[in-house]
Amino acid sequence: MCGIAGWVSFGEDLTHRSSVIASMGEKLKNRGPDSWGVWLSSHCAFAQTRLIVIDPEGGVQPMIKEYEDKKYVIVYNGELYNTEEIRSELASLGYTFNGHSDTEVLLTSYIEWGTECVYKLNGIYAFAVWDEHENRLFLSRDRLGVKPLFYTYKNGSLIFGSEIKAILAHPYVQAEVDEEGLAEIFVMGPTRTPGVGVFRNIYELKPGHFLTFSKSGVKIEKYWSLISREHEDDLDTTMEKIRFLLDDASKRQLVSDVPLCSLLSGGLDSTAVSVFANEKLKRLGSKLKTYSVDYIGNDKYFKPNQFQPNSDSDLVEIVSKEINTNHNYVYVDNEELADALIPALYARDLPGMADVDSSLYLFLREVKKGVKVALSGEGADEVFGGYPWFRNKTAIEANTFPWIRMVKERMKLLSPQVVKLIRPIEYLNDRYREALNEVPKLPGEDKESARMREIFYLNQTRFLAMLLDRMDRMSMASGLEVRVPFLDHRLVEYVWNIPWEMKNLHNREKGLLRESLKGYIPIVVVERKKSPYPKTHNPVFRRKVKGWLQEIIDNPSSPILQLINRTEVQNLIDTDARDYDPAWFSQLMGGPQLFAYLIQINEWLLKYNIKIV
Repeated sequence: MCGIAGWVSFGEDLTHRSSVIASMGEKLKNRGPDSWGVWLSSHCAFAQTRLIVIDPEGGVQPMIKEYEDKKYVIVYNGELYNTEEIRSELASLGYTFNGHSDTEVLLTSYIEWGTECVYKLNGIYAFAVWDEHENRLFLSRDRLGVKPLFYTYKNGSLIFGSEIKAILAHPYVQAEVDEEGLAEIFVMGPTRTPGVGVFRNIYELKPGHFLTFSKSGVKIEKYWSLISREHEDDLDTTMEKIRFLLDDASKRQLVSDVPLCSLLSGGLDSTAVSVFANEKLKRLGSKLKTYSVDYIGNDKYFKPNQFQPNSDSDLVEIVSKEINTNHNYVYVDNEELADALIPALYARDLPGMADVDSSLYLFLREVKKGVKVALSGEGADEVFGGYPWFRNKTAIEANTFPWIRMVKERMKLLSPQVVKLIRPIEYLNDRYREALNEVPKLPGEDKESARMREIFYLNQTRFLAMLLDRMDRMSMASGLEVRVPFLDHRLVEYVWNIPWEMKNLHNREKGLLRESLKGYIPIVVVERKKSPYPKTHNPVFRRKVKGWLQEIIDNPSSPILQLINRTEVQNLIDTDARDYDPAWFSQLMGGPQLFAYLIQINEWLLKYNIKIV
């Protein structure tokens, strides 16, 4: 696991620009606290920071390999889960290896197969290869977008990085935001349209795509997408395949030379991953570590609602004892939760999910003290249909993203000039139609099934991306690697074509997954109603962010004042933002989170010295 950055130019000599590439790499040191390095040639400069998980000596980067008098260099952020299969195939073709790292296997696979190497990979990755002989850069990102990669094209140069902050460290790049960026923040946010970097002229390499850059220019190609076809397996066969694929993914993702754990909430997804991982560790004479998070005071203040029907803490201890893990509890202080909004913002480079981000940041910072790698149940809700909007008739029939709510109400908080500039409803509708046009249709599918296919596609390409951003940035801010077995592309591809009536077995959220896991995980978990990532219910947090926002709008130098309707925001504060409870976005973002989101926007404008253009 690492942070990567690079600069390729055919118009200037980069051999003497080490200070620039070093400053870009410096911004990513949290992603790779164990070691770092740079490599320069006439047209290419790479920087890499490394979190050592596999082969400390043999996996040093930037890695150089020469083959038939040609030089290739790689910087790589990620993990391959089929390293040994690829290594064996390459060895049969005559290649030799200096160590056992997946980095060397990945670079060698590019040498042998070129751009076609991506079809061989099972893992999470964002990597860059420089072909010195051809003077060509190759960038690629994993199929589901677990690992991030951003780029810009400026002054004839291609500049890229794992995080936007690395690109902003380059002297050619300014922190500017135009009407598209503002619309992303105020209308789509905290989700983000695939490919859009929010900052002007900064782009995201989309999941399942690769980019080549040479003297002939930039070329981007898609190498993976979901394909719709008839599902031919009966229920028993389907459940058997789901169990096999999830079991295989969970065990494959245990590969590590350093301590690892799983994040256990007591829910269906994290329990399944923990059970399958623990099975393998027990056979190896070990025992899985698990970690859970809760908030000080939640035992007193938690109240069930339509989005959070129960508390994780009720089940974590039961599950941990039943599946026999070495469990660890982390409790988040509510004052610290608010203070952590700023490091969480910096980790993401953008306003995010408010305390849903900062709590994960604090949680994983504690987890890192005991391990370097964690398994998570992230992705199961998008793949199997776990969210309330998969079963809410109004949400399904609404001609928009089901998690984006109260747009017109929120627009009252902005100045009329900003609203006119960003065209909120038109922007939202354009992005929604853009998403629907991507959906791979299945000829002959009935109307209800076709609509549910659309809902799944929206979740897997838009909502999931936000959560993967969150998990990557909050974990890597502490130098912790998090893996996601539910997003093994083989499982995602298989479940995509399972019809809705089968996924919705017994008319329950993730009904098919529940039935598939009966007899494999504790029955109390199988029967538990879906509950999202825990958030604080302690009024301390609401009071703190409310007071913080008041300070911001009372300060005439606050940059957010140029964008908001101050009277309406003051009214928001005076009414305690109760009109936005329980959620104006997703399941977790209500009144306190709206205060926190506005705070993050102000701090973002301030700390990144953003110019609105």
